[in-house]
Amino acid sequence: MLVGVISDTHDNVAAVDRAVEIFEDAGVDAVVHCGDVIAPPVVPHFDGLEVHAVLGNNDGELDGLESAFRALGNGSELHGRFADLDLGSARFAVLHGEDTDDVEAHARSGEYDYVCYGHHHVAEERDVEGTTVLNPGAHFPDVPDEQHSVALVDTESDEVEFRDVDA
Repeated sequence: MLVGVISDTHDNVAAVDRAVEIFEDAGVDAVVHCGDVIAPPVVPHFDGLEVHAVLGNNDGELDGLESAFRALGNGSELHGRFADLDLGSARFAVLHGEDTDDVEAHARSGEYDYVCYGHHHVAEERDVEGTTVLNPGAHFPDVPDEQHSVALVDTESDEVEFRDVDA
């Protein structure tokens, strides 16, 4: 299964549109959003994709966000502050990641193949005791261009690929 990972879109519609192009061209089966979507009007730009999102520290209009993700169909859902997902042959923990101790605890738990988070606006991939910890980057306007990225996770080969989002 191919999973697209994105975070901190911060209402940046151009970046979301470009990320969706990347995801569609790659043929992702599902998308994980690690929070800070911000407001409901950006959600329809993910149309056609199955999106599992968590809340970030800047997300507002919660009822509107929940409704917007449900309206996407395809099993899309806003999971609250944390999502425990089985995608393909892998188990994902998804959180926004303000508390780095929380990220580390999930990584060290041995329960997950991937722990995906955002918040810090810096792309990273690292191994913690056999769990891949992944931050896909961010799309906040003042984030350096090299951090404007998304990740593709192949759950069968256990490979992660970052793609630049030039919005």
